[in-house]
Amino acid sequence: MRLNRSNLCWLVLALITAGYLLFWALLLGATATYSTPDSWLQVLRSPEIRHATFLSLVTCSLAAGFALLLAVPVGYLMTRLEFRGKSWLDAALDIPIILPPLVVGLCLLIFFQTKIGKVIEMAIPFTYQVSGVVLAQFVVAAAFAIRTMRGTFQHLSARPEDVALTLGCTRFQALWHVALPAARRGMVAAFCIAWARSLGEFGPILVFAGATRMKTEVLPTTVWLELSVGNLEAAVAVSLFMVLLAVLVLVAVRATGEKV
Repeated sequence: MRLNRSNLCWLVLALITAGYLLFWALLLGATATYSTPDSWLQVLRSPEIRHATFLSLVTCSLAAGFALLLAVPVGYLMTRLEFRGKSWLDAALDIPIILPPLVVGLCLLIFFQTKIGKVIEMAIPFTYQVSGVVLAQFVVAAAFAIRTMRGTFQHLSARPEDVALTLGCTRFQALWHVALPAARRGMVAAFCIAWARSLGEFGPILVFAGATRMKTEVLPTTVWLELSVGNLEAAVAVSLFMVLLAVLVLVAVRATGEKV
C-alpha cells in the first residue's frame, strides 16, 4: 500500500512538471510558428537589428566580466569569513535581484543627477550613453554572479587553503593559487549567468540609457521599439534570436557541471 501511494505521489509530481514544460513549449511553439524563417532572416539583416545585436554582445560581455571581477572577492569573503552583521550584508547583496527593474534604472538616473554623480560623469558619461547600458546591466547581473560564486565557494572545502596558510602562504596567495583554480567551473558559470541576465535586461536600460536607435539600442529594447510601432513580426524574430542565445548560455552553464 505504501508503495502504491509513493508511486502516486511521483506520478502527480511528474504531471505537474510535465504540465509546466508543456506550457512553455506551447508558448515558444506559438511564437516560432508566427512567421517564416525567411522573414526572420530579412529582419535580422536590417542595419538596426545588426547594430543592436553587436551592441548587446559587447555590453553583455563587458557587464558579465565586471560582474565576475566583483563576484569572486565578494563570494569568497561571504563564505570564508564570519563577522557581525553578515546576514544583513548577505541580504543587501540580493537587493538588485528583488528590486523592480524600473526602480533600478530610476535609482541610477537619480544618482547621476547628484553632485557625486555629476563629478563621475565629467570623467565618464553614463546617462543615455553606451557606458550606461553596461552599467545598468552590471548592476543587476553582479547580484546573480555573486550568488553563483558564493554557492561555488560554499561547496569547496576550505581545508586546502588552511594547509596553504600553514605552509606560509598569505590569504591572497591561498585565494589565487588554491581557491581560484578549484573554482574555475563556478567562475565560468557565474560569467554565463551574468551574461544571460544582462542580455535580458530591459527596464534599467530603458530608463537610464534610453533606446536610441543605432546608439544605445540593444536586443530587449529592440523588441519594445518594434512592438511600439506595431511591427510584431520583427519583435518575434528578435525574441526568438534571444531565446536561441539564452539556450546556448544554458548549455554552457550545464557543461561546467555547476548547479545554479
